This record gives sequence, structure tokens and C-alpha cells, in this order.
Amino acid sequence: MSFSRLVLVTGFVFLAGCGVGSDFSDLRTYMDEVRAKPKGAIEPLPTFQPYESFTYRAASLRSPFQPPVKIDVVTRQKGAPEIKPDESRVKQFLEGFNIETFEMVGTLRNDRQLFALVNGAGGVHRVKVGDYLGRNHGKILVIDDSKIDVMEIVPDGEGGWLERPRSLSLKERS
Repeated sequence: MSFSRLVLVTGFVFLAGCGVGSDFSDLRTYMDEVRAKPKGAIEPLPTFQPYESFTYRAASLRSPFQPPVKIDVVTRQKGAPEIKPDESRVKQFLEGFNIETFEMVGTLRNDRQLFALVNGAGGVHRVKVGDYLGRNHGKILVIDDSKIDVMEIVPDGEGGWLERPRSLSLKERS
């Protein structure tokens, strides 16, 4: 007997064993149950909940990451009539930016005067005593090796003006 005949006979034996005693009763029972169900019973679609959009309305309020400003109404300073900004002078470039955006990064000295270097407003700028810095009419009064003293003129809230001193300290390397 050749090998191919042996494989063929073995295959027939296995196939004959699969067909003997096959019981399809469970399959017939399931098919009968499916056929017995009513034809038109389709479940309705679930109800759709529309999306409700959210609009952030606190954009104009104080940032929660900044400390709150305490104003004592009783002891609030009143503006003096002789204090007011010079509205007729030509504004300098660095007056178009908040003073908080600037930081002192160094000094330069020539034989006549001391200059300060401030970083902000898109670069490093050289300033001297008498220049203006920031939006509140901040005039540079003193330049030191470690700080710049600025006097700002701010409104007092009642139509007058107040002088407010500020300092920009030298930023050390980080």
C-alpha cells in the first residue's frame, strides 16, 4: 500500500467518525425560538441628550493666582493738586508696556553717567536717569548697581494723582 492511499483511507475514517451520531437538536431548538419571535418588535433608539456649551465668563476678573489687593478706604491717600502727569510731553517707547514686564539685568557706565539695562518689551534696553518706564508715567530717579528707583504717578480714584515709588532690583543669573 502506498503512502498516498494510507493518507486517503485515514482521512475517510476521520470524516466518517464526524458524521456518526451527530445531533443537531440544540441548533433546531434555537432556530425554532428565533422563528417564534414577533417580526415587528424592534427596540426604540435611546433618547439623545443635546450638548450644553459652557462660556467662561470670569476672564475679566482678577486672576486667582495673584494675591488680592487690600484697599483700606478709611486710610486711603488722597491725591495732591500739585501732582499730575505731564500730558504734553512726547511718550517714550518703554512707556507702552507694563512696568512688571521689565527686569534689571545689568548696568553700563561711561565717563559721564551710569546706564541701566532692562530686559522686556522684546529685548534689552538701555535707560538713564530721567527716562520714563511703564504705563503709569514712571520716571527713573536713581540708577544704582543693584536697582533702579522709579516714581510712578497713578490716579487716586477720585480725580487726583498720587506718587508711588517702585524699584526694579538686579536679576541675578538663574
